[in-house]
Amino acid sequence: MTLQIVLARKEHFCASHRLYNPDCDEEWNRHTYGPCSNPNGHGHNYFIEVYVAGITDPLTGMVMNLTDLKKILQTVILDNVDHKHLNLDVPFLQGIIPTTENVANAFWKELDPHFPNGSLKKLVLHETDKNWVEISR
Repeated sequence: MTLQIVLARKEHFCASHRLYNPDCDEEWNRHTYGPCSNPNGHGHNYFIEVYVAGITDPLTGMVMNLTDLKKILQTVILDNVDHKHLNLDVPFLQGIIPTTENVANAFWKELDPHFPNGSLKKLVLHETDKNWVEISR
C-alpha cells in the first residue's frame, strides 16, 4: 500500500500593515477594524506553516527535499514580506485589505505554482498566537 505523506515547514517573519478599506470613511474603518486601522499601521510577528503532500520517492526517501521547501518559502514569501509594510512594500498584496485571510490567500497563490501537481496541501498563517487562518485543498 502506498501512503501519502504530508511534509511541513514553519517559518517566522515580522511585518506591519493597516486594515483600511479606501471605499469607506474613517469612521467606518475605525468601527470595523478598531486600532488595526491606525493610519501608521501596526505590526505582528507572523508564523507561516506550509504543508506539502506526496508519495515518498523510493530513490531519495523524501516527499520533497526540505532544503528546496525552505528555499521556496524564503524566495517567494519571506524575502518579500519580512520587515516590510504589507500595504506599501509587497507588490502581490497591492490593492487588497491585508487581513490574515487575504494575506494567506495571496501567499497560497504565490506558492502554489512552485509545487508540482497540486501538492501544496495546506497553508497556515498565524497573525498572533491566538489568531490564525488555514487554507487547504
